[in-house]
Amino acid sequence: MTGARNARSELKNFAVKIHEYQAKELLRSYGVATPAGHACFTVEEAVAAARKLAGKVWVVKAQIHAGGRGKGGGVKVAKSLDEVRDHASRILGMQLKTPQTGPEGQKVRRLLIEEGADIRKELYIGIVVDRGTQRVTLMASSEGGMDIEEVAAKAPEKIHRTAIDPATGLTDREAEDMAIRIGIPEETVPQARELLKALCRAFERTDASLVEVNPLILTGEGRVVALDAKMNFDDSALFRHPEIVALRDLDEENPAEVEASRHDLSYIQLDGNIGCLVNGAGLAMATMDIIKLYGGAPANFLDVGGGATTGKVTEAFKIMLRNPKLAAILINIFGGIMKCDIIAQGVVAAAREVGLTVPLVVRLEGTNVETGKRMLAESGLPIISGANMADAAQKVVAAAAGR
Repeated sequence: MTGARNARSELKNFAVKIHEYQAKELLRSYGVATPAGHACFTVEEAVAAARKLAGKVWVVKAQIHAGGRGKGGGVKVAKSLDEVRDHASRILGMQLKTPQTGPEGQKVRRLLIEEGADIRKELYIGIVVDRGTQRVTLMASSEGGMDIEEVAAKAPEKIHRTAIDPATGLTDREAEDMAIRIGIPEETVPQARELLKALCRAFERTDASLVEVNPLILTGEGRVVALDAKMNFDDSALFRHPEIVALRDLDEENPAEVEASRHDLSYIQLDGNIGCLVNGAGLAMATMDIIKLYGGAPANFLDVGGGATTGKVTEAFKIMLRNPKLAAILINIFGGIMKCDIIAQGVVAAAREVGLTVPLVVRLEGTNVETGKRMLAESGLPIISGANMADAAQKVVAAAAGR
């Protein structure tokens, strides 16, 4: 089932993201120390921001929803206003490529201009939900910076973890112990304790799925400061956080996913060529798994929910068909509340409206299934019927391969 696990792994990083400067603003509201800085959209704004900041050293940072910006040329140190202008001119508008953007890169439309920092040591802090322990988990390492992934792979013993009790939150003792384990000097431990507790409060109260500070720096003055910040949020909790919804940068998100959200469709674009239209997240995951099992690659995760109307199915088809890699579509529906004859009617109407140009395999099961199958067969459309999930998966993989 290696292929099935790979299909699931493609979804693991899906979450609502915000920019670094926005994450820092949020963290500052919880008491986390960060460098002073300003977001900018033009070169002139970048120069003006540097003038406002104290000191003679500034950092020009590309703002995209991806890590590894420094290695890709998206983070530069400037020692004069002319250098600020030069770096801003080069970075704004560039197609920044990092290990997290893929080969196509991401266009830089925003910058963060920050005051320079006196860095004595770089550390790492991360907060995530550990599904194994079913607890929010604080992770920390003495080896922060751009190569933290390599540290995790080659020296996992340097990544320290603390599972947080939801009844107590991160305690003073746990925070102090973690600070000591990553090498924070004794005189700085009290400040580090408060910073770690503030990060955990921010994680909990914003319904975050990730808070990452890399690096957390120890300055020459013995302070701990969040030099970088990344926050992702659980999209199912956004109804509680309109202030976070307002921070979304739709230019950084996949246009098809943005369009799907407008029609109340749960859609995530993937790298394969077989479109999936399913009702229910669990069945959608199983559908992706079985496509991978039979040698195919899903082009998307798409859950139309329990109330799949003709309109929603039509919009789902339109969104999938925008993917130039799409070679076939598999519809996998279990009719409970949504009866199979109703979904069949929607599929036929939607397929006719969009002028479907790729093979379509449909597997129906549940209430009124025989009526639904008869409607598909009598539609006159070249719809391939799947007797069960395995049969449907094999047929759509073959159709996508032109067999």
